[in-house]
Amino acid sequence: MIRFEKLSKWYWANGERKTVIDELDLTLPTGKSLGLLGRNGAGKSTLINLIAGILPPDQGRVVSDGSISWPVAFGGSFHPELTGAQNVRFVARIYGVDTDSLIDFVADFSELGRYFYMPVRTYSSGMRSRLTFGTSMGIRFDTYLVDEATAVGDDSFRAKSRRVFRERMEASSAILVTHNMNEMRDFCDAGILLDQGKLYYFDDLDEAIASHQDIMRRNRSK
Repeated sequence: MIRFEKLSKWYWANGERKTVIDELDLTLPTGKSLGLLGRNGAGKSTLINLIAGILPPDQGRVVSDGSISWPVAFGGSFHPELTGAQNVRFVARIYGVDTDSLIDFVADFSELGRYFYMPVRTYSSGMRSRLTFGTSMGIRFDTYLVDEATAVGDDSFRAKSRRVFRERMEASSAILVTHNMNEMRDFCDAGILLDQGKLYYFDDLDEAIASHQDIMRRNRSK
């Protein structure tokens, strides 16, 4: 269960306050994998970072009774001067999982080769995404936060990422951001739509997608 209690987030730009998340009062159901929809700039990444605890809310709070991953495509928690292996070792200690097992899993999954033992600052953005996705998949969370991470790499690596992610979804749930509606239908069984700072829950994923597409059409016609 993830519950938003009067959750708000805003930014200041040119002396004006822009509200991105506007007093959300909503409980997301347990055991559902949710597709997070919204136009570009709607605040999807902001909401994901609030759920993960990376961003502090300006008002209200996020309450959960289970473990939540960091955003899978987010590499900001990795120290750039440490190697990939050293970062994974640190994460293992933080989350209390077996260090050697996690390092072995990530080294094999990420396919970084010798770069796994080189500083993260030498990585490309795709390599960092492989490292963060592999580290996330190596730890069992109740809810995974995923932002386009399964699109990283070549066809073989993407297929492997989807396969491992699907295995995790057998025992966990997710909040998934993707522009690929077929992928969303493949992994999710319900939807949430973020529009003008408000969040709407749809038990029917196709209804959520249809509402999102209607908003996109209206915006294009303006």
